[in-house]
Amino acid sequence: MTYTGNVEAGGRPDVRELPGLTVTKVAVGPYDNNAYLLRCTATGEQLLVDAANEAPRLLELIGDGPLARIVTTHRHQDHWVALSEVARATGAPVVAHPHDAEPLPEPVAEPVEHGDTVRVGRASLEVIHLRGHTPGSIALLYDAGGELAGRPHLFTGDSLFPGGVGNTWGDPTLFKQLLADVEERVFARLPDATWFYPGHGKDSTLGRERPSLPEWRSRGW
Repeated sequence: MTYTGNVEAGGRPDVRELPGLTVTKVAVGPYDNNAYLLRCTATGEQLLVDAANEAPRLLELIGDGPLARIVTTHRHQDHWVALSEVARATGAPVVAHPHDAEPLPEPVAEPVEHGDTVRVGRASLEVIHLRGHTPGSIALLYDAGGELAGRPHLFTGDSLFPGGVGNTWGDPTLFKQLLADVEERVFARLPDATWFYPGHGKDSTLGRERPSLPEWRSRGW
């Protein structure tokens, strides 16, 4: 089956095979949050991006494979409802940016800053700090050490979606900050073929969204 990234709560997960990494996307909870289970194909070690909801379902997805860590992309509760149950069942440490650590129900054992690396088995993901939706929102970039030939993969939380940046609640200062970070740290740096996986809804590519940047800037959200 070809990966589409189109999932819905209560539906089947979608699986994508990348060099060195298997990505399983599943939608959970009343807000259709996306959770992503990343598995190193060399070691079987796993990493969960956002233990958003439905802990039993996430634990079933994780199975017996070791869970190395749980990355929480930002502080909003719909992205960590299942965090305590999954963390305690697996013993996996929690990873988050220090600016978003305090509201989380579990201590952040591995705080990360912009430019840090998060590992899962032999694979590594780069942390990109995107300020605005929350002070400590982060994205994770995977390029398989350059093996993806200009087609990186980016897990954006609620900072970037098809059609615009994340919600900044009409605050012009927060919007300008988030758009600036997304433009400078994502669009200016990464190629059009970059596939991104948001915290809700469908995936997209930077090339598909790039022409809309002026529109986003002018509309202010």
